[in-house]
Amino acid sequence: MNLDVVNAKNEKVDSVDLSDDVFGYDVKALKRKKLTALVWEAVVHQNAEDRRGTHATKTRGRVRGSGRKVWRQKGTGRARVGDAQTPLWRSGGTVFGPQPRSYGYRLPKRMVRGALRVALSQKIKDGVLMVVDGPSVLALDEPRTKLGAERLEELGVTGRTVLVDDASDRNLELAVRNLQGVRVIETSQLTARDVVSADTVVVSKVAIEHLGQVVSS
Repeated sequence: MNLDVVNAKNEKVDSVDLSDDVFGYDVKALKRKKLTALVWEAVVHQNAEDRRGTHATKTRGRVRGSGRKVWRQKGTGRARVGDAQTPLWRSGGTVFGPQPRSYGYRLPKRMVRGALRVALSQKIKDGVLMVVDGPSVLALDEPRTKLGAERLEELGVTGRTVLVDDASDRNLELAVRNLQGVRVIETSQLTARDVVSADTVVVSKVAIEHLGQVVSS
């Protein structure tokens, strides 16, 4: 597989060879269900990892009130009851309510890399993965939103965009963070969710070669 490499003016200046075994997956082939399920599992895993899990409810041991028995057990004609924190009463404790916890779980690294490989293959097949020449294309002299927007316009990029490089440029991050749908991600942090949620993926030549080594293992 051979992809064109463009400069900041979206002009072809070079080409890069990619392995068909890594970036040549046909998602619509016989194994379509397995491949799409793999990407789905990776996206669900990433969403679970990002959940804060800070929700909390007060159990009967945490609500306000005395632990003294409200009235004696027998002889009053009323139903027997313990302390005022009983869940049956107003302002009592909550039974089996949500408590702070982590929603994260372990997903095998081979599945994570495989999902990223499939997602990148689909973007290449759709023609929405752009390879730029060197990190200088994704670098800006000043952290200004106007410069970031102009750079994307020169590349012909619109909509939700992910900019991928081995080492992210701080000026670029500050310049595009106010642009809706545009994100800057380092190669080591790129996930299948980032790829499938973007309309266009812009990758530097060094980053695509690095990704090829990572996802092939």
